[in-house]
Amino acid sequence: MPARGASKCKRSPCLWFDDQAEEAMNHYISIFKNSKVLSVMRWPKGSGDNEGKVLVTYFELDGVQFQALNGGPQFKFTEAVSLSIDCKTQEEVDYFWDRLIEGGGEPSQCSWLKDKFGVSWQVVPEQLPKLLQGPDTEKAGRVMQAMMQMTKIDIAKIEEAARG
Repeated sequence: MPARGASKCKRSPCLWFDDQAEEAMNHYISIFKNSKVLSVMRWPKGSGDNEGKVLVTYFELDGVQFQALNGGPQFKFTEAVSLSIDCKTQEEVDYFWDRLIEGGGEPSQCSWLKDKFGVSWQVVPEQLPKLLQGPDTEKAGRVMQAMMQMTKIDIAKIEEAARG
């Protein structure tokens, strides 16, 4: 028996949609480089009104595998779970923010947004956690105060706050 935590089982997030799994998958693949459809499973013959419709999609976003399930309206996305994107530059922050919010998404606070499907995302510049960590608590406090005023993070402004 393998040691605890040494499992070789594959793990991937499964996103539950009402009936937009394929649309969401295609949207996400259009945003992230090095992404692809792995497979699409449809309801089999004899499934009544669902026959031929998408049941589950499997896809990869820049090396991370996901499933998207058309499970019906019983469950909705909440901010309790979000997908986080680490960005190196303001250009990357702007790109992911704008692409994920297009078509009916909603900005939130402190790097968070909901896309048009209701999935919560964090678009985080790598500078932010670095500026919030460390022994200089006054600097971290200034950065935190600046961040709390933002929806999409502005790297120049958090760096300015760090300098005082």
